[in-house]
Amino acid sequence: MTNKVLPLHADTVGSYLRSAPLKAARAQFAEGNISRAELTAVEDAEIEKLVQAQLAAGIQVITDGEYRRSWWHIDFLENLNGIEGYVPEEAYNFRGVSVRKYNIRCSGKISWNDDHPFLDHFKSLQKIVNGRGIVKFTIPSPNQLMYDYQLNTAVYPNRAAMMKDVQKAYQDAIKAFYAAGCRYLQIDDVYWGTLCNNKDLPSFPADKAQALENVQAILSVKPADMTVTTHVCRGNYKSSYRLTGAYDPIADALFAQTDYDGYFLEYDDERSGGFEPLKYFAANKGRVVLGLVTSKFPEPEDKEFIKSRIREAAQYIPLERLCLSPQCGFASTEEGNILTEEQQWAKVRLVEEIAREIWGED
Repeated sequence: MTNKVLPLHADTVGSYLRSAPLKAARAQFAEGNISRAELTAVEDAEIEKLVQAQLAAGIQVITDGEYRRSWWHIDFLENLNGIEGYVPEEAYNFRGVSVRKYNIRCSGKISWNDDHPFLDHFKSLQKIVNGRGIVKFTIPSPNQLMYDYQLNTAVYPNRAAMMKDVQKAYQDAIKAFYAAGCRYLQIDDVYWGTLCNNKDLPSFPADKAQALENVQAILSVKPADMTVTTHVCRGNYKSSYRLTGAYDPIADALFAQTDYDGYFLEYDDERSGGFEPLKYFAANKGRVVLGLVTSKFPEPEDKEFIKSRIREAAQYIPLERLCLSPQCGFASTEEGNILTEEQQWAKVRLVEEIAREIWGED
């Protein structure tokens, strides 16, 4: 199956609603009532069920649903050398809701951790899938370490110096995942969404240039037979969001100057603007994955409306280079969005059905 062009015309962002047994086990582990080994056994069993559920829904790109993580990004970042998790005094706010109090900060020189637990997480998923689908693994972007509050001036004189080490850590990460057998890696990136939101700030030009440099640096070591995509997000927590803004301010950089194999773009509501910025993909060889089916709300989309949106986007990019996916993951944190598992799988099946009808993908 891996000789298919990735992303597939029907693809997935990655996270799924955590199952009840998994939530219970994680709570027991946090309270000290079960061991790490006992929690891992539950995770293994629940990921086996999740893989089967994905296959039953018809999807060919299989993830572990981020079941072993509490956050889409922090679990990865705090296991890099030089980054630590901590509990801040205040949580940051989404629209109408505050997130759980937990964050990361720089505690020393940043580098790749050869014992990073995500390597074993990937190997476990690959073993569970056992050739029944295309294994996809997700990690956060290096740009998630670009925020000013993360700079520790006792360690680095400025952000540019810090990001050089971050780039090297990510280059080593890509090599490590490749060596572990990973051939489909997704880089999740809220920072580009932050730039869309903050386009009028004086720091915008420099911030955009640094974000572009980070992407170019990590993709420079990508092996030819490894697919690396990105997902641009505007925040996803309990069906709420943090950011707004169309892609126009970043399109000249992200779309025209980077070499990702695929770009998962949120297009489920007006916060993402129109399709016109897609014109910057003229010289880009990657596929564009339209996130037209929302993962935030349970109501089913109208199939014909989604098809009309795909045809609209095809005015800027050839139809064959377009794909469809949910707009984001269904559970970027373990809390998950406000819908049921049944409603989640209905969304996944809808993506598959539309892809078959548009592109004839099996």
